[in-house]
Amino acid sequence: MPAPTPRNPPGPPGPAPRDPLRPLNAAPPDEARRALAACCGSLHWARQVAAHRPYPDLDALLAAADEAAYDLTPDDLTEALAAEPLEPVLPPGSAYSAAATALRAAHAAYESRFGHAFVICLAGVAPGEALDHLLASLRDRLGNDREEERAVAADELRRLARVRLTRLVHHWPRLPGEPRTSRSDSPYVPV
Repeated sequence: MPAPTPRNPPGPPGPAPRDPLRPLNAAPPDEARRALAACCGSLHWARQVAAHRPYPDLDALLAAADEAAYDLTPDDLTEALAAEPLEPVLPPGSAYSAAATALRAAHAAYESRFGHAFVICLAGVAPGEALDHLLASLRDRLGNDREEERAVAADELRRLARVRLTRLVHHWPRLPGEPRTSRSDSPYVPV
């Protein structure tokens, strides 16, 4: 009896799938540290994450980033918070003009109280709800004492670093010979 003929015979092999971690894993140490420092402004954090390369997959990279974030000293945390933008970034449009004024005032009160920028990760928050979530979080966190707020800010920085790392590995400049990809579905909502 003859062997059955496959319905979809295999075609010529296509390009190998892109390994999103290849550029980070292959980058020279200084370049990797600079790119990682854009994800979290602590140089200690960036050095620690860069030193553990190569990473086999994104989960391993994110686990190492979390570990490095939990290891931040108070000075490292201060450095990371100082690298965060002080002014919130709101979507353009007249609907946000009144909110922008309230948000700037709340940010100024927060910075005056705690001495650093307000940081929050809005991954998973619908864009239409981001502003309300942001303002509510600002109001709530203004009631924290300094030590409690540093712990909350450290956790928000850790979450932001995870989102930024994910974006970094998917948008790192291609190495020669790598296929182009188009991946812009980051869950990060800039604040």
